[in-house]
Amino acid sequence: MSQPKTPADQPTVTTSQTAEYRNNYANSVQVRMSVWDFFLVFGTMRQDSPDEVKLENFQGIYLSPQQAKALLQILQHNLTQYEKAFGELALEPHLVPPSGPVH
Repeated sequence: MSQPKTPADQPTVTTSQTAEYRNNYANSVQVRMSVWDFFLVFGTMRQDSPDEVKLENFQGIYLSPQQAKALLQILQHNLTQYEKAFGELALEPHLVPPSGPVH
């Protein structure tokens, strides 16, 4: 019978960055989903005039549903810590996602 793994038995994780790695700032994220994956599209949005908003997308990333759920949990944990340190964040009413079915 095998013994359960202890923390000492866990593999060492190392990270590296590919030559294509870039840091970017996004103030716009669009989320699309299918039965197989989630697709996050990152971009920057600016409003140069009262009647026009420009959105420039620069990166799309596919996530499995499991990775999307893990990302949700990590972001929730970090947002909770952020709000404890700096105060509660409020969203403008028109930025809150609508409730109901997603198509």
